[in-house]
Amino acid sequence: MMKLVPIFLVLVATALPAFGAEGTVGPQSPVPVTSPKPRTYPKIVLYSVSWCSHCKEAKEYFTKNNIPFINRDVELDEDAMDTLTTKYKSTGVPLIVLGNDDKVLKGFNREAFEKAVEEVRQKK
Repeated sequence: MMKLVPIFLVLVATALPAFGAEGTVGPQSPVPVTSPKPRTYPKIVLYSVSWCSHCKEAKEYFTKNNIPFINRDVELDEDAMDTLTTKYKSTGVPLIVLGNDDKVLKGFNREAFEKAVEEVRQKK
């Protein structure tokens, strides 16, 4: 067994130069890397509570997709609760406000959210 270890190491060491950084055989040609243009989003304010499953779904969607948002927990923030009930005439969460009140969504639905974002973008 001990005689096999040095032989194995020699075989591995001689094979490594044939592989590029990506594990491909042969010379490496430079490939220009272009990252996609980051999507821009209007200001997004999410009125939520910690125990709401739909609020959690919205937060996870925004976070997973690198969508910047402001979370206002209406149970912890009296001003947020006042804004939710007075300005937006709502007692339900989640409530999502896009831009400067350009679009207000009651509840969270991924398709409806993306459509609303596109509508707000088109207005600008």
